[in-house]
Amino acid sequence: MSTVSKKRFTMPRESRIILSAGCLVFVFAYLVLPQFSSARPAIHLLAELNPFIVIFAVLCEMAAIGSYVELTRTVLYPYAPSRYNTLRVNLAGLAISHVVPGGTAPAGALSYRIFNELGVPKETNAFGLAAQGSGSAVVLNLIFWFALVVSIPLDGFNPAYGFAALAGVFLLMAFFGTILLITRGQRHADTWIRAAARHIPTLNPDKISELLGKVAARITLLITNRRTLWWAFTWAGLNWLFDATCLWVFVWSFGTVISPIDLLVAYGLANIFAAIPLTPAGLGVVEGVLITTLVGFGVPHSQAILAVLAYRLVNFWIPIPVGGAAYASLQWRKAPLTTGQPNGTATSPDA
Repeated sequence: MSTVSKKRFTMPRESRIILSAGCLVFVFAYLVLPQFSSARPAIHLLAELNPFIVIFAVLCEMAAIGSYVELTRTVLYPYAPSRYNTLRVNLAGLAISHVVPGGTAPAGALSYRIFNELGVPKETNAFGLAAQGSGSAVVLNLIFWFALVVSIPLDGFNPAYGFAALAGVFLLMAFFGTILLITRGQRHADTWIRAAARHIPTLNPDKISELLGKVAARITLLITNRRTLWWAFTWAGLNWLFDATCLWVFVWSFGTVISPIDLLVAYGLANIFAAIPLTPAGLGVVEGVLITTLVGFGVPHSQAILAVLAYRLVNFWIPIPVGGAAYASLQWRKAPLTTGQPNGTATSPDA
């Protein structure tokens, strides 16, 4: 029965590629392109763009990617590969997440495989990537909450804010609850996982228990090492803030200076809704939420459209070919990739 089910629901690789490409074309044609027609009255603003402002926005996005590289190296410490290799892995994962709906999972799988080839131990690799994704989402929600608390007395309350804030509450509860369960209640968690594993023929309870112990030790190491924990949250915060700054610069470049607090509310709202895996990296969702919210904060509609589309060109579209090239370089230079030994090539997170 299980074999039949597996064959029935397993999609060939070619079909997945075609489906992903079809989703991208559909979303771009029906959700992104229509925005251009609404922005026609302000198209002349493109000719007036200051190239130095555009360069500044691109540098902000590069700083965001650089911060994410440092976050990755922090959670993989002391087995972190070089910055160059980590950058290439992150760019490759970013490209996949921008092409495949729900691309966070395949991007994580790709990063896990390549980091294993780079010499990162499996338990460090698995925990590091999980902590990177969930911890980054927690930091985004904290930034959004802070901006929301400051913004509501000034601009009023929107029902969409409540939904996003509630989603953040559940995320934080799940995040910290999982950490508490694994670290403080490891014996109970071990008993429960062993009991569950015995009912699944392909799982070995002893190996699952051993993995739980290693993950618990890794979490404890990260929590007790306050310096490492501080740098992890710092780099995660800088990643989001530099990316948000890129958006703010593009809004400014088209003639409107928006309050940083208002922009962070719009930015946080868009990225929280983008976490729903309907389209690749929230394509269409991010644009729709950002444009609507920015207009609500006083940005002229045509300017908001141009600013968001320019931002998404740098944030979403350009990383796809760049990440593809990074992945190709990783495959081409596969032989010398074995690094990441403790006390060898690995460096301190803040080095």
